[in-house]
Amino acid sequence: MRPNYGIGAHVSTRGGFLQAAKRAYEMGATAFQYFPKNPRSLGLKDPDLKNAELCREWCEEHGIASIAHSPYPTNPALGMTRGEAGFHATVASIRNDLHIADACGSVGTVVHFGHLKSDQPLEGYQNLIHCLDTVLEDWNGQAKILLENQAGDHGPMGTTMEEMIQIRKLSQYPEHIAFCFDTCHAFASGMWHSNSERDMVQKGRQLGYWDALAAVHFNDSKYASGSCKDRHARIGQGFIGSKAMQELLSSPEFQRAVVVLETETGEDGTHKEDIEVMRSWL
Repeated sequence: MRPNYGIGAHVSTRGGFLQAAKRAYEMGATAFQYFPKNPRSLGLKDPDLKNAELCREWCEEHGIASIAHSPYPTNPALGMTRGEAGFHATVASIRNDLHIADACGSVGTVVHFGHLKSDQPLEGYQNLIHCLDTVLEDWNGQAKILLENQAGDHGPMGTTMEEMIQIRKLSQYPEHIAFCFDTCHAFASGMWHSNSERDMVQKGRQLGYWDALAAVHFNDSKYASGSCKDRHARIGQGFIGSKAMQELLSSPEFQRAVVVLETETGEDGTHKEDIEVMRSWL
């Protein structure tokens, strides 16, 4: 019998959503992440709802949790700065991802905080809130937007817990928004440095950040704290290191979340080895 911890990795949807779930299960995962559509485009996808339903039923039967990840071009902080068509394309794309995630029984879809180069510091935040509220208007599904913290490689937006909390608080639909915490991004942005992970966890408790945590991207970092470089490393093989990552994974907040790797695979082409290491820590 498998442990209840939702631990896994990002997997391919080649062959469909059900096949993605089985692919994760075969490498010992109890959770997985997937792209609901082409990760390089905001183009909409008409999902195979029958396959999505089979995925949901199979995951329920086997105790597998999942999260979707919206395409890379998704940047809700842009608003209408690049035209009304761009704004509506972003809204439609995220809504499409929510529908697919909901059909698959996933917790939600990960959406990057986004960035905006502007001489008006508040503009990006206002754009983000407006975009999320437009997406969530009349949304009655179970899947949530999982707002992800950033590494700082495009600027300081979205690199603090305080920003996440405030955006959720100011949204008209906070009940449909949760957080996805990326360990590499947090480390690279300087949110914490080696040997201070306990302080970071405690700060999150005081702020109430972890109360809305639903997912974790469990990645080591190829660069030092404060580098603002978004380069993931396999767990224990980067600047964060095994000791700190074990400390984080052992915290009750992480154990209640869907925890997935977004790192390079092992020699067998899967994340089985790293998942086994994570299990041994628990």
